[in-house]
Amino acid sequence: MPPIPNQHVHTPRIITYYQTHHTPSSPEYREGKHISILPLLQQPGISLTHLILAAIHINESPSALTLNDHPPSHPRFTTLWAELRVLQASGIKVLGMLGGAAKGSFSRLDYSPDGTISTEKFEAYYAPLADLIKQRGLDGLDLDVEEPMSLAGIIHLIDRLKADFGEGFIITLAPVASALLDVKHNLSGFDYQALEVLRGDKIAWYNAQFYCGWGDCSNPIMYEMILLKGWKPEKVVVGLVTNPENGGGYVPWEGMGNVLPLLVGRHAKFGGVMGWEYFNSLPGGRERPWEWARCMTGLLRGQKVVKEEEEGGQNGSVEKEGMGETGNGNSAASDMVEADGDADDAGGGGKEAPVPDSFEYYSDGATGED
Repeated sequence: MPPIPNQHVHTPRIITYYQTHHTPSSPEYREGKHISILPLLQQPGISLTHLILAAIHINESPSALTLNDHPPSHPRFTTLWAELRVLQASGIKVLGMLGGAAKGSFSRLDYSPDGTISTEKFEAYYAPLADLIKQRGLDGLDLDVEEPMSLAGIIHLIDRLKADFGEGFIITLAPVASALLDVKHNLSGFDYQALEVLRGDKIAWYNAQFYCGWGDCSNPIMYEMILLKGWKPEKVVVGLVTNPENGGGYVPWEGMGNVLPLLVGRHAKFGGVMGWEYFNSLPGGRERPWEWARCMTGLLRGQKVVKEEEEGGQNGSVEKEGMGETGNGNSAASDMVEADGDADDAGGGGKEAPVPDSFEYYSDGATGED
């Protein structure tokens, strides 16, 4: 009798951040034209597992929570929320991203057991965030802490989210990759290794930023150094910029075609890849941003060769090696087994990475675009 197939096959995650939701304003589209994410479902060969909606900001007034520059209930987001529900119905998990380059969200949610930071302050700022999660049915929250926050504060926030939304609620963090090697090369203020020891069973994975001077994924060395430090491969997702316009450290597709299949082959539980961000992702650019997810599906599912072509812009194609046609993304999320949490595993030399100058994300209102 043949052996029973393992029903818990680990599949690397394919994640995209979605922060720019509209094109620039024009006479035809005064608020800009909505940038649809439905092609991530409609186009063949895409197995997206998670989409992270950015960026939620907690502002000075507790009632002034915003998605980028507008209240989440603003009419400009009507189509966005509807499309996100379609993705969820198709098996793709949708998370919100809290924080990012705009400071203030986490200082307002910080906490101190000795009472030096008041519980009342936390409750005032946390309540609108919890309401948004409930109202929009988000599957999880990505905590992108790019400002000082205490270890006690991030633990308190994680514990509260799990208490309010259950163990199935996905919590991720987005450290710069160097923070997983050395606490001194860090934007968050707390030690990620200490956090993993104390709350690793409640954290699904880390979207490590291998870009903007905080990491390098043009070769596998830094990822391997992180694993040698004790991190589990299923907890570390390789974060990439999808276009050099989005930040420094863009790795062309030829480089990715060498590095990612190597990591997949070397680590049976490789955590996956995330891209910052969707709207202008190469190789398709603004006209066909979903092609990034298609190419990543190919690289992580066994289509080894990606060619980059320039025909008045950058277009890409994937050459298949020894595999059949890939279906579109509906089945990917159902194949995942992770600590959404990683049920089978809970908890968790070389040159120092340079600390670069600060940078600004491409975000709503930054250049007159959304």
